[in-house]
Amino acid sequence: MSQEPTSNFIRTMIDEGLAGGHRQKLITRFPPEPNGYLHIGHAKSICLNFGLAESYGGRCHLRFDDTNPAKEEQEYVEAIKTDVRWLGFDWGEHLYFASDYFDQLYRWAVKLIQAGKAYVDSQSADEMRANRGSLTAPGVDSPHRERSVEENLDLFERMKKGEFPDGKHILRAKIDMKSPNMNLRDPAMYRILHAEHHRTADRWCIYPMYDFAHGQEDSIEGVTHSICTLEFEDHRPLYDWFVEQLEIHAPQQIEFARLNLSYTVMSKRKLLQLVTEQHVEGWDDPRMPTISGMRRRGYPAAAIRNFCEKIGVGKSYSWIDLSVLEESVREVLNQTAQRRMAVLEPLKVTITNYPTGQVEELQAPNHPQQPELGTRTLPFSRELYIERNDFMEDPPKKFFRLGPGREVRLRNAYIIRCDDVIRDDSGQVTELHCSADLDTLGKNPADGRKVKGIIHWVSADHATSVPVRLYDRLFNQENPDKAEDYLQVLNPDSLQMTEALAEPNLLNVQSGETLQFERVGYFCVDSKDSTAGAPVFNRTVTLRDTWAKMK
Repeated sequence: MSQEPTSNFIRTMIDEGLAGGHRQKLITRFPPEPNGYLHIGHAKSICLNFGLAESYGGRCHLRFDDTNPAKEEQEYVEAIKTDVRWLGFDWGEHLYFASDYFDQLYRWAVKLIQAGKAYVDSQSADEMRANRGSLTAPGVDSPHRERSVEENLDLFERMKKGEFPDGKHILRAKIDMKSPNMNLRDPAMYRILHAEHHRTADRWCIYPMYDFAHGQEDSIEGVTHSICTLEFEDHRPLYDWFVEQLEIHAPQQIEFARLNLSYTVMSKRKLLQLVTEQHVEGWDDPRMPTISGMRRRGYPAAAIRNFCEKIGVGKSYSWIDLSVLEESVREVLNQTAQRRMAVLEPLKVTITNYPTGQVEELQAPNHPQQPELGTRTLPFSRELYIERNDFMEDPPKKFFRLGPGREVRLRNAYIIRCDDVIRDDSGQVTELHCSADLDTLGKNPADGRKVKGIIHWVSADHATSVPVRLYDRLFNQENPDKAEDYLQVLNPDSLQMTEALAEPNLLNVQSGETLQFERVGYFCVDSKDSTAGAPVFNRTVTLRDTWAKMK
C-alpha cells in the first residue's frame, strides 16, 4: 500500500492475542450486503480488513451477505467486486456468499428448535412490535412461545415448503423477553419471503435474518476477527449466544467507529432515493460519495487509501470534514497528474507587437517536478485567451495578475504588458491589447525587472472547445442528516455545465485520465460520456479548499 499503517486499538488487541498464543493465522472478512453501491464509509472498512490481513500475513474474505432477495441484485455484486479490486485489494479464491450456507443455516435453525431454543411465532408484525417492550419496559412473551418442539418443527418445515404467505409465521430465538438488551428479546431468525434470489432463484422462500446468519457465516469460514462498526456492539451478545448454543467456532468481534463525512449522506436508503428520484444521474454520479462516483470523478485509489489511513481507527464517534478527503486527493494528483492549459472564462488578448499570422511552437513540461514525463508542444500566436479573472481594471495591492499598465508572464511563454482595454457598448471589457517583451521567452528578464504574476493562456487560432462539468459538494449543510428534510439542503450548484477553451493536446487524453488544468484545478476525462477525440471533463477537485473561505 501507499504508506505504512499506523497503530490503533485493533492492532493492539491483535498483537496481544498473538503474544498470548490465542490464535494462529489471521482471517478477516469484508461482508457487504449487495443492496446498493459501496460508498466511502465502506472504503474505510475495506482498507481496514484487507490491510490487517496483509500486515499480519493472513487473508481477507470477500463475502456477500445476500439474505434479502427483495433488495439485492447481481448488478450490485459486480459493482462491489469492481470497487474492491480498484482500491487495490484481492480476495484471491476466497469469494463467498451467505447463500452458499443456506442449507447449513437451515440445519442449525432446526437444531435450535430441537433444543427448545427457537420457536415459530404467528403474531402479526404489529403485535410483535407492541410486545417487544422498550428500553424502560420489558417485553411480553408471545402466546406461541411455548409451542412444542414437534409443532415448531412441523411449522418450520411447512414454511420452507412454501405453504404460507409472507408474514404469516416467523422463526424466533427463545432467549429472554425481559433482557435489557433489546437484541436478546427473542430476535427473529427466519422470515417467509417469496422472492426471486439472484443466485438461488426460487429454491427458497424462507430466508435467514442478518443477525442469525452473520456470525455463523464467520464461523463456517474460520474467520478469526470480525471487524465491524459500533452499531453492532449491542448485537455481539446475540452473536455469542448463537455460537454457544450451536457449539461452533466463535470469531473475536471488535467494533470501531464508522466514518462520518461532512456535506455527505451515507445511508444506503438515502443514496438509493437520490438515484431513483433522479436528484443525481446514477450511483456513479461524480457528486455521490460512492466509490464508483469518486472513481468517475477522478479520485485516485491511492488517495482514498491514504485518507482512510490518515483518519485512523477509533472507538468514539468522530466527524471528518470533506476537505480532509479532498486534500488527500490533491496530494496524490499533484504528484501524478500531467499539466495542461485550459481557460474556463475566456478574455481575448491581442499581442499588438507580434506578427500577424506567425505561429511559434513552444515547449512546455508535462509535469514541472518530473522531467521524465517529457514535454508537449504549445502553439503561440498573436491572439490569445486568458481567464477573465486574471485581469482587473483597478486591482488591489496584492493582485499580481494583469491590469492596465501591468506586466505578467504567460506560462511557458513571454512577459506581456496591458496597454489598452477594449469595451463593448455596455462597458463590458471584451479584449485587451498587450505588448510582449519578445526577449523573455523561456528565461527571466536580463534587465532585472521583477514580474510576480504568471497566468495561463491558449492560442485563439488553435484552442479547442471541450465540455466541462464543474462538480461541487452535493449538500449545502455540513450535516444533511440533521436537516428536517435532507433533500431540502441539496446544493443547487453542485453541477455546473460549461465549455473550456483548451490547448489542442487535450484532445489526445485517455478515458479516465486525470490532469491538472494549470491554475484552475484537477479534471478527469469522463469514463462514460467521452469518446475518442471528444473528451468530456469532470472537475475532480479545485487546487485549494474554496469552501474554507466561504465558511
